[in-house]
Amino acid sequence: MRERDGMGHRAKSIIGAKSARGWAVDAVMLAAMGLLLGFLGPFDSDDTPLAPRYAYWLTCMLGGGLIAVAVDESLGRRLPALWRRVVVTSALATPLVTLFVVVTQHLMFAERRWSIYLPLLWQVWPIMLAAMAVRALVWRRLPTRVETRTLVVLPLPEAEAVFRRRLSARRRSARLIAIEAHDHYLRVHTDAGAELITLRFADALNELSRAHGWRVHRSWWVAADAVEEVRWRRGTGEIRLVGGLTAPVSRTHGPVLKAAGWL
Repeated sequence: MRERDGMGHRAKSIIGAKSARGWAVDAVMLAAMGLLLGFLGPFDSDDTPLAPRYAYWLTCMLGGGLIAVAVDESLGRRLPALWRRVVVTSALATPLVTLFVVVTQHLMFAERRWSIYLPLLWQVWPIMLAAMAVRALVWRRLPTRVETRTLVVLPLPEAEAVFRRRLSARRRSARLIAIEAHDHYLRVHTDAGAELITLRFADALNELSRAHGWRVHRSWWVAADAVEEVRWRRGTGEIRLVGGLTAPVSRTHGPVLKAAGWL
């Protein structure tokens, strides 16, 4: 019996998402913070009438916050430490966000004094730091739930016995890595080297139907325990196998690897 992890092998980013849904979640979070600041009226904004005050904070938090999110998505991914990333990206975004706030004040309140830019930096940065910290907590990945499946399979020697008898004595007991079809021949890859045998690919698949492996391409079969990494891009993929061997993965056979937890 063998247990396999059914949740995949690639960890997702801790903060943020490039999808439309991810940006929408960020926008909702920032709008909520804008409403809160509109209610609290910090930095003497409570002297402003209610409607303009809420409009001002919503505009600043949505516009400025999304600027900070863009900075984080483009630069923050280079910082693996979560809270260091929050501090650095909020600091890098602050000059741009402050400029946005100055322009917003000019448009909404006819505030034309550019001399307020430097004092505003020290007001904008703590707000951006708080916003990015809340965002980090929202997007922080919860502990992975591991699902397992128990498969009852034949021992490898028995499952591969018929096919192995076709190999030379040197490779008959070697570790089977992959099979590659070439017309009416097969190139059998093992940890003792490769050899050509005369056999149709369909017949080889039939003989290995109970073995631990998958057909991943019209001309490739790979042993499950020989897979080290799977890369997938634009509808096709590639498998890296032990010994440095690589095999293609077609769109048709990709779901097999996805079901096994590799995609």
